Amino acid sequence: MDSQHKQTQIIDMFNDIAPTYDKTNRLMSMGIDTSWRKEACKQALKIINKTNVDIADIACGTGDMMLHWTQESQNLNVVIDSLVGIDPSTNMLNVAKEKIPNGNFIIAQADNLPLESTSKDILSIAYGLRNVVNRKDSLREFYRVLKPQGVLIVLEFMSQSQKTVPSFFMQFYTRIFLPIIGGIMSRNFRAYKYLPNSIDNFVTRESLEEELLLHGMPTIFSKSYSANVSSLIIAQKSNH
Repeated sequence: MDSQHKQTQIIDMFNDIAPTYDKTNRLMSMGIDTSWRKEACKQALKIINKTNVDIADIACGTGDMMLHWTQESQNLNVVIDSLVGIDPSTNMLNVAKEKIPNGNFIIAQADNLPLESTSKDILSIAYGLRNVVNRKDSLREFYRVLKPQGVLIVLEFMSQSQKTVPSFFMQFYTRIFLPIIGGIMSRNFRAYKYLPNSIDNFVTRESLEEELLLHGMPTIFSKSYSANVSSLIIAQKSNH
């Protein structure tokens, strides 16, 4: 299967589960992903340390991360000059538009962003990078779009290089219970069997940090949550 066909299949899957995505996601994560998103926004805004920022949320889905950017910037007295959500799934963006009626949304893929070079202070991608087939092309795009010293925020479920007892139980949950719960709520069991497989097939946090470094975005902050199954990486574009 070629990469474009595989990417199209993933987009079609998200189009199908979009109406139930938010409800299913909250149930499966028990809402804890909200705290991870908040911390990511807060850390990034402190690192960028500017009073006015331009932000793009890649693979924005139903707009959750955009809502957190708005809230956390207000908490830190930072003015968002522009905030755009980009996603290839039309149905996911339709849900986002209901939540954020005045939001700025663009249908596009991460490896071909319709954004000007060196135009954004912050790029974020929350739980979307492992669904990007052409990851290296996307990282090159992220570098292109970021301003010098701009920051990239990646929140993602990572593959694990070392297995621990807590990670074993988390893996058991994602492999056994998650597909059942997600399948029942969305009526798409195939989509929620894809999730644990996509985690297993993704890179480790250490490997992703190496890739970011090779693309001119060294990691300046990283943290793992829930027995290392979810990780936050904040990388900063080199100053040139």
